[in-house]
Formats: sequence, C-alpha cells, structure tokens
Amino acid sequence: MQPVFAMKGVTKVYDTGEVKVYALAGVDLELFSGELAVLLGPSGSGKSTLLNILGGLDHVTSGQVWFRGKDLTSLSDRQLTRYRRDHVGFVFQFYNLVPSLTARENVQLVTDVARNPMPAAEALELVGLSHRMDHFPAEMSGGEQQRVAIARAVAKRPEVLLCDEPTGALDSKTGIQVLETLHGINREFGTSTVVITHNADIQKIAHRVLFFQDGRISRIHRNEQRLEPADISW
Repeated sequence: MQPVFAMKGVTKVYDTGEVKVYALAGVDLELFSGELAVLLGPSGSGKSTLLNILGGLDHVTSGQVWFRGKDLTSLSDRQLTRYRRDHVGFVFQFYNLVPSLTARENVQLVTDVARNPMPAAEALELVGLSHRMDHFPAEMSGGEQQRVAIARAVAKRPEVLLCDEPTGALDSKTGIQVLETLHGINREFGTSTVVITHNADIQKIAHRVLFFQDGRISRIHRNEQRLEPADISW
C-alpha cells in the first residue's frame, strides 16, 4: 500500500496564557491508501486534533504533514479549502444536517461544489436510503441522519474519509448499521478511512488500530483477521 498521509514530528500546542497544553506531542505516522484505520484512546489524548490536522481544519505548531507527497503545512488557507473540497470527506458525531433541507438537498450541498460528484440520489442509494431521499432530518432516525451525513461525505468521491465518533450518539444496533456503511464504502471504493472512537470493540473492523495517550501514539496494532461490523459485540 502507498502512503496517503505522512506526519513527521507533529506537535500542536494550545497556549492559554498561563500554561501550554500539548494536544499532540511529536507524532510520526503513516496512513495508507485504501486503509481503514481506527484511532483509539481516552478523551484529550489528541485523536480529534490529529484528525482536524489531516483534514486541513487546523494547523500544526511544528512538524510536517504530507498528503500524497504534498506538504499540507505549507498551504495557505485558500489552498487548504481547495484541498478539503477536492480530497476529503468528513463525518462528525452530530450529523450537521440542515434541518430545512431534505436528505437529497443536504447531499446536493456538496455535489453542487465538488469537481466530479456522484448524483445525490446515487450517494443516498449507496447508504441504503433511496426511500428517504425527500424526507427532512426531523422525519428520520439518528442512524438514518448519520447515513445521510455519510452520503454527503462520499458524494464528492473523496480519496479520504475522516470520521470523528460517527457512532457516538447512536445505540449499538444503529451504530453497527453505520459501521457497515463505512466498512462497505472502504471495501467497495478503496476510500482511505480514519475513524475516531472511544468504543474499543470497533477496532476489530480496522486494518490497523492506533492507540493514543497524552498526545502521542503509544502503540499500533495490525489486525490479521478483521471482523465484519455485524460480528462485533458491543
């Protein structure tokens, strides 16, 4: 597998005036094309900060980050916006859907600006929501709303899918449905997928698991035999 991301000596420091907080404290990392990686660790260990830096939403304090050999740390804000638009899909814990728009219209927010999008209807069919295209978020369950958010993320055919606690607000049954969707997209399209979670059982579907502690990667585990999401016991 070819590296899609590489990080070298990355630190992120938040200066509150009285104390400096190291969200990341010297991270070296490679993430690979077509890989499904799970970032596991307690709150405050640096997982979300790392994801935001990979997605071009935040800047490093020191160190370098490359995407397919391109130095992200040297890009301007406008160039980072273009990078996010063209290469990265985001899935967050709380969906971030527009309440006044239908599922189809929420997905079209992305397809209207992407370079080579799939039709909104196709993206919703991909996540099993063909029958809910013209429903509003308030008319859908939490799991359905999250699948709309996934459809919105994948509709622009991103090379990378970054997911921050995508099952955190869902019950176990619904969470498994969402994981099955992410797992299927990774397998069918080869989308490099990074999933942040507090749920240790989710690590079983990953190619690799990266354990975070105090702003550092404490260890990395490779799964020789991955489980299907339906085989996870929560």
